[in-house]
Amino acid sequence: MQLSNVYRGGEQLALLWTMGLVLKLCLTFIFADTFGLSLHSPLLNLTLSIEAIYLVVVIWNRKPLLSSDKRLFIALAIDSCFWISWLYFSGGATNAFISLLLMPIAISAILLPYWAPWILACLSTLAYSVMVFSIPESTMNHHGMDMSSHYLGMWFNFVISSLVLTTTVAYIAKRMRRQDAELAYMREAQLRQEKLLALGTASAQMAHQLATPLASLRLLVDELGDDLPADDPMLSDMNTALGVCEKTLADLRIATESIRESEPQLQAINDLGLDLQQQVTLLMPQVQLSLTAPVQSEGLQLSSDASLLPALLSLIENGARASFENRGHYQVEVTLQYDDVTQQLVVSVKDYGCGIPPALLTQLGHKIVEKPKGMGIALMLSHASFERLGGRLLLSSPPDGGTVAQVELPVWES
Repeated sequence: MQLSNVYRGGEQLALLWTMGLVLKLCLTFIFADTFGLSLHSPLLNLTLSIEAIYLVVVIWNRKPLLSSDKRLFIALAIDSCFWISWLYFSGGATNAFISLLLMPIAISAILLPYWAPWILACLSTLAYSVMVFSIPESTMNHHGMDMSSHYLGMWFNFVISSLVLTTTVAYIAKRMRRQDAELAYMREAQLRQEKLLALGTASAQMAHQLATPLASLRLLVDELGDDLPADDPMLSDMNTALGVCEKTLADLRIATESIRESEPQLQAINDLGLDLQQQVTLLMPQVQLSLTAPVQSEGLQLSSDASLLPALLSLIENGARASFENRGHYQVEVTLQYDDVTQQLVVSVKDYGCGIPPALLTQLGHKIVEKPKGMGIALMLSHASFERLGGRLLLSSPPDGGTVAQVELPVWES
């Protein structure tokens, strides 16, 4: 629940509870005779005094009260008890305002999970039933008329009203909360796509600008190759680095064309494992990659495009860097597993780093964050690539240390 919503909800509930106490005071001390209330117990004043003190405490702590469903439920249950006490001491089931017992049920049906209004409805119905069966015989026979059927009808009407609140209203409120959550997710996804579009545009421009300097560097290295021995280590390192840059630019052009044409292709799971092994060996030879592929994966294919492999390689590179910073060597475990139940390929990338703080686990991959080692742009780009293919990225920090990046991708049988 967002802080602004908590503040507004707390203000509204505080106003509602205050109005309820003011109504009780007015009915008790001003309009008791007007509405035929029978104030037959001195405990009523004590109950109202306790409720006033309780209301001051609740209003003062209304923000933390709404931050937890359990706390809000306890507050509404206590509010129901205050209503039951006031009704019992002011006429019981004969009180014309007995329907005010429905107010805490209605609030819980809107704000709380499904179980809360049912508990309050049972509590209020039980209290109402006790008050109905404790009506004196003299009250039942008013001016020679048997009022038992009238009070029984009122009780039955209360039960029906509470059932409507606990079923229909709670269902509508739940559906509205789900729709609000879906709209919020769509807004976040749209903002994320806008940021990714801006990053993609900037990346394409920078890649275009790098093409000419790389071509010049290739010419210079070739000229140096004429003057230096073929086995010169410096020349070999320069050729390797330039080869990686040139291949990356070529892959970027291919990925751009593939994404622009929006034509995903089917790829076998075994082929994906082999491609990962080859790309890591070529681009990250220092990484100790432990790759485990599913034993029975014949005929299983997944939707793929030119962005899938770079997105997985980015996760492996991040994991290798985290392992090096923590243990001094680049080590990553990659597991490809087919889930028969969900019909998904689960790719798990585990590193041996220090882990990710819990506060960042829910943000990385979804938005740009401020952290000492970067802004999480690579993870956000990878997550966007998986989402476009119908998958998702989940991050977790297991108890034994490190971080696990789990990618779930839909799989079809050929």
